[in-house]
Amino acid sequence: MQIHLSDISSSEGKCVHITAEFEMDTITFQQGSFPVLKKEPVELTLTNTGKKVVELEASGGITVGIPCDRCLAEVPVSIPLQINRKIDLKLTDEERINDLDESSYLTGMDLDVDRLVYLEVLMSWPLKVLCKEDCKGICSQCGKNLNDGPCGCKEEPKDPRMAAISDIFSKFKEV
Repeated sequence: MQIHLSDISSSEGKCVHITAEFEMDTITFQQGSFPVLKKEPVELTLTNTGKKVVELEASGGITVGIPCDRCLAEVPVSIPLQINRKIDLKLTDEERINDLDESSYLTGMDLDVDRLVYLEVLMSWPLKVLCKEDCKGICSQCGKNLNDGPCGCKEEPKDPRMAAISDIFSKFKEV
């Protein structure tokens, strides 16, 4: 959804509340494409604080299906959105790029709500996703999900040179 900011920027002290729907069905970036399972409307408050500066406050939430890092089962991950930004409308697009301002959600006087939410989701992306704390992962030989039960593959003989490291791992199960 695009919001044109010229009405807000022309009246000092003007405050506008807008409810916008997030329209993207997938989040796509270098790690892959992830389905959006649930979207809450984005509640925006835009306030002209004077001198062509607009204060942006937004809240909402999104749930994305991310594969478990051990067993690859899809895990619904809820990402809350809480955004507070000041937008200087005096700057041109070129000046924003030169100032290393990464506000690609703003083009001229148009605010792209989908792009704003997308960038916020990327900033809040979890580093590790597990379907459950004690997820057993998948078999390295046949690929069966070990949470569903044993696969029946023969356990590989351990390399005797790795015995010392294996002892460390057995003492500290979290590692």
